[in-house]
Amino acid sequence: MNNAQLERTLHAYIREYVSQNRAALIAKGVMDAAGTGLKPLVDHITFRTRNIDRRAEEFVRLGYVYSETLEYRDWYAKVYRLPGFPALFVDQAYDDERGKTSIIPDWVNAFGDRTLHHIALLAEDIEAAMGRLQRKGVAFAGSVIGEKGEVLRQVFSMPELVRGTPFSVLELIERHAGYQGFSPPQADALMQSTVNH
Repeated sequence: MNNAQLERTLHAYIREYVSQNRAALIAKGVMDAAGTGLKPLVDHITFRTRNIDRRAEEFVRLGYVYSETLEYRDWYAKVYRLPGFPALFVDQAYDDERGKTSIIPDWVNAFGDRTLHHIALLAEDIEAAMGRLQRKGVAFAGSVIGEKGEVLRQVFSMPELVRGTPFSVLELIERHAGYQGFSPPQADALMQSTVNH
């Protein structure tokens, strides 16, 4: 395991993502001004792909280990973890009839699977974070998924468009009581929040 190489790899993916996502660039500017930068706040990163195991190999070689599989209506994801680094969330459509309605294959056709779909920034107070970003011109796709007091609350920014196609989003995530997992109903609601924009 080479943590220095892993850190460089993650930094390169995040730097590329920030260069292409206005909401993330604004959030980074705010955090840079506060002196924190993005690094301590990245909760997880997400890739879309046609083959989760093959896409995850790059990170498994660098020390990440499989943690869990999450199943949704027309897609599924595997989560990989390495202490001290953001969780890796890799998703794909089912290979059978269930996957026919998934938006993931069209996204992968348009953008490939070597770029991040989104990063999630950990927020102490998700509404306060949204408010600050909204004042800087960031729009959000719907309201926060998860009620106040729940262990997990999430929201996506409106998607960045590339050639008229939704490309990337910024996620704000609020966690409580040490919860590090992902909630299938919430993740599916987030996926749907950007479909019609």
